[in-house]
Amino acid sequence: MQKGSCLHGSIGFEVKGELPKPDACHCGKCRKHSGHYFASTDVPRSAVSIRGEDKIAWYQSSEKARRGFCSACGLSLFWDPLFRDWIGLAMHIFVADKGDYDQIADGLPQNRQ
Repeated sequence: MQKGSCLHGSIGFEVKGELPKPDACHCGKCRKHSGHYFASTDVPRSAVSIRGEDKIAWYQSSEKARRGFCSACGLSLFWDPLFRDWIGLAMHIFVADKGDYDQIADGLPQNRQ
């Protein structure tokens, strides 16, 4: 089981099973939503449980998708295609806090925090 949350923990989520490899979108909307490109992993809705859903603010960014963020701390968390059976979960990683699933073996410098 993989877990994630917003900055202060009002919104949390758990994913049953392995996470698919992340993808990165560089479109203008994703760059504005995240402050850079938006790295996420697309997981089946049935595998995700969310705590604190009442704290999620949704922005309808197109007729096909909406973007979810914490209404208190502002952290970008979700990219939600409305007519699909999956949801994109934001990937936020510093090396000191990386998940067990993430193996960094490219030999490049790493930022702990």
